[in-house]
Amino acid sequence: MQQINALKELLESPKKIMITTHHKPDADALGSSLGLAGYLKKKGHQVQVITPSDYPSFLNWMSGNEEVLVYSQKTDAQAQQIIREADAIFCLDFSALSRINELGQYIEQASGTKVLIDHHLQPEDFADIMFSDTNAAATAEIVYEVIRELGDEALVDVAIGECLYAGIMTDTGSFRHSSTTRNVHMIIADLLHNGIDICKVHRNIYDSYSESRLRFLGYVLKDKLTVVREFNTAFIAVTSEELKAYDSQTGDTEGLVNFALSIEGVRFAALFIERQEAVKISFRSVGDISVNEFARAHFNGGGHKNAAGGISYIPLNETINKFVSLLPQYAEQLVN
Repeated sequence: MQQINALKELLESPKKIMITTHHKPDADALGSSLGLAGYLKKKGHQVQVITPSDYPSFLNWMSGNEEVLVYSQKTDAQAQQIIREADAIFCLDFSALSRINELGQYIEQASGTKVLIDHHLQPEDFADIMFSDTNAAATAEIVYEVIRELGDEALVDVAIGECLYAGIMTDTGSFRHSSTTRNVHMIIADLLHNGIDICKVHRNIYDSYSESRLRFLGYVLKDKLTVVREFNTAFIAVTSEELKAYDSQTGDTEGLVNFALSIEGVRFAALFIERQEAVKISFRSVGDISVNEFARAHFNGGGHKNAAGGISYIPLNETINKFVSLLPQYAEQLVN
């Protein structure tokens, strides 16, 4: 209640507000940002969403997408000015300023009130007002709760609702993950009552593959999938050359790790993507296996208990060898 009262006081008069989210935003990151932006605009605030990088084209349908400022060297000065002048800075779907690259240092130095809305574990202490709920299925769920606590759920129209629905739908794995609670379904019921088109949202996100992305998926599942039966583990490793060969675009590797986890008997899955600067890693697990702890301990990462990310600054092959060599340490969890 204290946090809600502080936010209500902050928003009592029109403010210049900047909203940002993590590098390579997914549907929850962008959906929660644009959903919140739509709400704040209705309240009379001047709002600018800035993302630290580009994001998948299958998210371009979201209301407000055309006004998003994607940070780059060309927009560096503009972004810095917006951050300096902001009365409030909302940080959504990330728990550490390092997740927003160069924008992190600007926000850390900014004088505006910082508001964190997030559901990841172990949030950094950089915000003045914090709504952090690690039990929430998605940041979009928390955004809706905040709007409701402010007494403004009536302002959640179709455009705002579809952005929030996209975030909740994707972060719950289309409502199949254990994070899908009664509260999640109650929120979706509210959004449906407001008239959102769930078929349109699902189609835009999951049924808009390019031909090259589909062929890339087929290649990866046929030739790049490794199953380590001894430890109920599967992983996929993709080189930068393979990404180039299939003209891979932002978002084309999203969800690949879930295919590895979907194999019968597999309890731990990883996806290794070789990028120019480092090897990016996604981890997924089922049950009590904490990939958040695994990523933090071995791959400079973190996230949720059953879904986390990491990074490796050694070559791809060495990274894979390191990963495989670690599995015996977790044999009891993986096999039992």
